[in-house]
Amino acid sequence: MDIGALRTLLDNDIGYGDITTELLAPREVRASIRVKQDAYISGLGVACDLLATCNVRTQLCVSDGSFVNEGTTLCTLEGDIRDILTAERTVLNVLQHMSGITTATRTCVDLAGPHVKVAGTRKTLFPQLDKMAIIAGGGDPHRWRLDDMFLIKDNHIKLMGITEAVRQAREFSFSKRIEVEAETLDQAREAALAGADIIMLDNMTPGEIRTVIATLREEGHDKALFEASGMITKDTIADYADTGVDIVSMGSLTHSVTAVDMSLEIDGD
Repeated sequence: MDIGALRTLLDNDIGYGDITTELLAPREVRASIRVKQDAYISGLGVACDLLATCNVRTQLCVSDGSFVNEGTTLCTLEGDIRDILTAERTVLNVLQHMSGITTATRTCVDLAGPHVKVAGTRKTLFPQLDKMAIIAGGGDPHRWRLDDMFLIKDNHIKLMGITEAVRQAREFSFSKRIEVEAETLDQAREAALAGADIIMLDNMTPGEIRTVIATLREEGHDKALFEASGMITKDTIADYADTGVDIVSMGSLTHSVTAVDMSLEIDGD
């Protein structure tokens, strides 16, 4: 993670200075960050890097991806009390947000089972942090950036058509995978015939997905991977994972994540 981008988050919070904390006299203290609920944790390395820019020393007690129980100490801190308190909220925001994504991802990975990948999407405000958190939960980040692979979606299809879009993508680069979004059996068939590497079955029911996959395989289209996407939640992921798809992608892992409750506490003398 680019430390400059992280530092910008903190600098935007500080403004011209933490005027409340500046009322305190300089003093070296110890502190700890504790989790207040059972959770899977991520963002500790990022948090420590951010604290280091404030001259705060840290010691990790657990590692990213670990499951911890309520009350567990995640890391200890040493430094000037003013530096620790100034960074407190931004550090906790990062840890709570990333751990929420990791916890949600791990829950969905377990529900989907070992033969289906659970992937994120680009529906995220902090792509690098959020995708790091998905990986810590055992998921797949999907595209990190727009240049990772071709993803031919509904608006591209309206303007170019599936066959032509895949042809141009293949002509542009032999090394980039090509994924096509399909909302019907006919679109999925056209994507397979055009040579798409991945066919995203978007906003379909589990029953519709089973029909599409069974039909295409009966017709001999068995080279492409199948991805289910669209309005999938932890309550429905098991049904989608049981359709024969290879991947289930979920925007809800990042766009509506519930943060994990944590606190930073100054140790007593």
